[in-house]
Amino acid sequence: MTKELIDRIRSIPPLPETFIRIDAICSSPNGTISELSKVVEKDPMLVANILKIVNSPLYELRSEVKSVSQAVSLLGMKEINSLSATISVKKLLKVDMEPYGIAPERFALISNMQGALIKKWVGKIDRQKAETLFMPALLQETGKIIIADEIVKNDEVFQFKSDIETAINIPQIERMYVDTTSSEVTAKIFEHWGFDEFLVEIIRYSDQPEIADDEYREYATYLNIAKTALAVNAPLSQRNITIALNHAKKAGFDEKELSESIKLLQESYEGEI
Repeated sequence: MTKELIDRIRSIPPLPETFIRIDAICSSPNGTISELSKVVEKDPMLVANILKIVNSPLYELRSEVKSVSQAVSLLGMKEINSLSATISVKKLLKVDMEPYGIAPERFALISNMQGALIKKWVGKIDRQKAETLFMPALLQETGKIIIADEIVKNDEVFQFKSDIETAINIPQIERMYVDTTSSEVTAKIFEHWGFDEFLVEIIRYSDQPEIADDEYREYATYLNIAKTALAVNAPLSQRNITIALNHAKKAGFDEKELSESIKLLQESYEGEI
């Protein structure tokens, strides 16, 4: 990783106080829905974003959710904590995804879809693992924001964008230009913010789960498969779905379960991707 990127990460401001309070409530055995709702409701922008996400295809709820307390009751505190983290991270980082050839809104959509795939797929296998993976699935591509900014500063947008457009292995292209990958950058950012070590490590190894320690490998593999199927340059293309299914087979996962989950995801987000 270049010195410029390391310095950029170190200069990122701390996470907002609102998220720190939300995380503390959700991590406490004594935390309550009422207490959490009161903290979230003090931040109107956070409220608007949570309700927007909760009412998106990510959750496929039968009726519109109109209040934070309703959202917390339906989804649970851990899920709201994950959404709050995602929103807080995106607010802190300037989002210009031009080097990757996508608009910020599409980048956010793809991140949400990676989280949705984890919910649909891993949730059928092991609900607790799905809950653990949901936040990193939503956030694992965060490093692309920093890399995109570095590409713009280096005046390499045209060539980088051309290489990304046709890339099968996006991390390989990233490493060619900035000597690191977005997963490694994301892990560094979360280290900087003091996130849980397990979350940091499964993201760090999500490009190469096969070299991760045993305790991280399975989780890193799930993340790798989700972002392979939903690669930012061609999310849910037949090529990327096939590669993701091959990764699943190699890892010993049930390909049929993944394939069925991808089909459900395509139905949920039909017309949006």
